[in-house]
Amino acid sequence: MAAEKPQVLVVTGMSGAGRSTTAKVLEDLGFRVVDNLPPSLIRNVVELTDVAEQRRRLAVVVDSRGGLPIEDLRQAIYHLSGQGIHTSLLFLDADDSALIRRYSENRRPHPVAGDTLAESIAAERGLLTELRATADIVVDTTDTNVHQLRERIEAEFEGLRAERPMRVSVTSFGFKHGAPRDLDLLFDVRFLPNPHWVPELRPLTGSDGAVAEYVLDNPDAREFVDRVENLLSFMIPRFRSEAKSYLSIGIGCTGGRHRSVALAEEIGGWLRSEGINANVRHRDAHR
Repeated sequence: MAAEKPQVLVVTGMSGAGRSTTAKVLEDLGFRVVDNLPPSLIRNVVELTDVAEQRRRLAVVVDSRGGLPIEDLRQAIYHLSGQGIHTSLLFLDADDSALIRRYSENRRPHPVAGDTLAESIAAERGLLTELRATADIVVDTTDTNVHQLRERIEAEFEGLRAERPMRVSVTSFGFKHGAPRDLDLLFDVRFLPNPHWVPELRPLTGSDGAVAEYVLDNPDAREFVDRVENLLSFMIPRFRSEAKSYLSIGIGCTGGRHRSVALAEEIGGWLRSEGINANVRHRDAHR
């Protein structure tokens, strides 16, 4: 196994979106985590912890308390990358209603001042818009509990290498539960016959052989899979050439139990057969 290169992961995002949980997971994965670090001090901490010499993994959590100097953070990332330290930015997000609910439940004050909680969240979102747009990885936690967030972070960073191959996540979901917000590509498969209307298939999911066979035996489903595989064969090498490290694909049907699950498994299996690091998850299969 090749020796790891030094790595720095900057973790930021909306307050209430899961930074604390993410920091704990990263610690479990072997990162040294420094919380609430001003961007101007990132370079100092990297030097003090001998990240480059010891080939360590360092995660620095940056929040918006007292404002967030975007230029300081940009310069820190630019400097570290120039030193041969693999540096990336993880942004945690959630929609306003989820953030309001979380703050209402824990009754903690929001770090950004505002006359109302909604105004504080809006102000912080405006402050972080540029960072979100430039992040290497965006994780939306709107519909994610603590355990699901842990699974997502573990899947993304366990076994991390500085020059790791692109990781692809294929997520099945139901449109009636809302589409995931952090997708790069979204495919709607509601045009296919629905196993829900077949009594013996209704209680099963697309992971069961009978449902998968029903879905994939349809000529339109097979043509859909072929076309998606051809599209991904074209896109993935070009994403790699642009240094994109993570690709998130969503496949949606009505309820997220049958068609989307079967097709996500099929496409995920093909990706793995092509030597691509692919993770398949089914958000709504057991709702």
